[in-house]
Amino acid sequence: MAILSEAPVERPEGKTLSSTSTLEDNPQPETTGAAHDHDHEGHTHEPHTHEHGPVLNPECTRELNIDVPAEDVSKTYRRVSGNYRKYARIPGFRPGKAPESVIQRKFAAEIRKEVIDSLLPERFNKAVSELGVRPVGQPQVTELSVDEGKPLHVKAVFEYLPDFSIDGYQSVTVAKPSAEVTDEELQQEIERLRESGATIEPVEEERALVDGDWAQISYKGQIEGEEAAAPIEGQDSMVEIGGKQTVQAFSDVLRGAKPGQEMKAEVVYPADYAEPRLAGKTVAYELTVKSIKKRTLPELNDDFAKELGNYETYAELENGVRQYLGSRKQRTVENETKDRLFAALAERFPFPVPESLVQEQIDARLERGLRALAAQGMPPDQMRKMDFGRLRAAQRESALAEVKSFLLLDRIAQQENITVSDEEMDHELQMAALQSREPLDALKVRLTQDGGLARIREQLRREKTANLLYERLPA
Repeated sequence: MAILSEAPVERPEGKTLSSTSTLEDNPQPETTGAAHDHDHEGHTHEPHTHEHGPVLNPECTRELNIDVPAEDVSKTYRRVSGNYRKYARIPGFRPGKAPESVIQRKFAAEIRKEVIDSLLPERFNKAVSELGVRPVGQPQVTELSVDEGKPLHVKAVFEYLPDFSIDGYQSVTVAKPSAEVTDEELQQEIERLRESGATIEPVEEERALVDGDWAQISYKGQIEGEEAAAPIEGQDSMVEIGGKQTVQAFSDVLRGAKPGQEMKAEVVYPADYAEPRLAGKTVAYELTVKSIKKRTLPELNDDFAKELGNYETYAELENGVRQYLGSRKQRTVENETKDRLFAALAERFPFPVPESLVQEQIDARLERGLRALAAQGMPPDQMRKMDFGRLRAAQRESALAEVKSFLLLDRIAQQENITVSDEEMDHELQMAALQSREPLDALKVRLTQDGGLARIREQLRREKTANLLYERLPA
């Protein structure tokens, strides 16, 4: 689980209602998982909104009824209408002289929205505050009525961060495997490097093909039952006798053959063969052996070390490889151990999770995946054909586990009084600026405007908390 990756989970202070864009225009509940269009031109990926159905978790959902007296509604209508009348340009009337009835008819929707914006946010936020809960996601409106001269009525439901106990979290432990590199792991990596430096050279002596040899062949094959189709042909193809990637029938017929020899082979390909044209088919081949070649591995000596980089001796190479493997293994062991620890904490301290946070985390996971596909060059039309309903469903369990971990880490960070210093933030922002090739000041402005600074500070706090818990685990 990518616990330390980007996450949109709400900060502890929760959501506040700011305008009708978060209330009146909020979509009503519907089935989750509808497919969406995604446009990924070239190697860029513009952030987009995933309009999944806002199904809420009833275990952490509250309902609010807000009523505003008719007198306040009328007063606000008059004020908003007066502003429109003062500045609106209406054909046939001088500025500020159009009748109020004309203004209200022409700008009915705009005036209604401004009235709601003026009356509801402060009252909603105050009502939520009085409930003593921390809302997340966006509120959903189930009832809304507003007309001049009548009371305004709103009924809305919203999710909130549940309160749960973490008493005794210090006693929750999991096994902490050693990250020390074994001699076997070192030799496997050295052998991999050796394999990458292998060369294939002609065999000068006159002899037959044996396992481990490479046969340079030409071939022509005809698929059974497809005699009218063009034959399968190849020139100067290399086949490893007995190799893992070699079809067994080729190894059997070529083993013992000599250069210049012609032979026939019938190959029955398995149904799951990687090449669709050949999967499950029988092909009759005519083969000609052109030459025999031998794969030669470099000797493990100082010269081999020098060819691989800034090493003077083979001993230096071994030491460098051991350090590289140690760093990689440490990251792997640490991440896997933290994931098991988070799972143990979630089992020890169960609590309901707001569905809006789970859906936001699914969005974040899909966004990262789509960006990666776009960077790899996947065409936009292929992305549009993806089954996003299935993808969302497949991501849900992982997203739920991540959200649980985030909320647990936030509670433990609060308990441990863990904070992120300005120096730590500056270092993180400098690294981000280097990666994005964006001026640091411009990056700070952008992140301040979109709330990114708070998310980064939140992410760093979780990282520090996770590291603290990991370091406390018994070896």
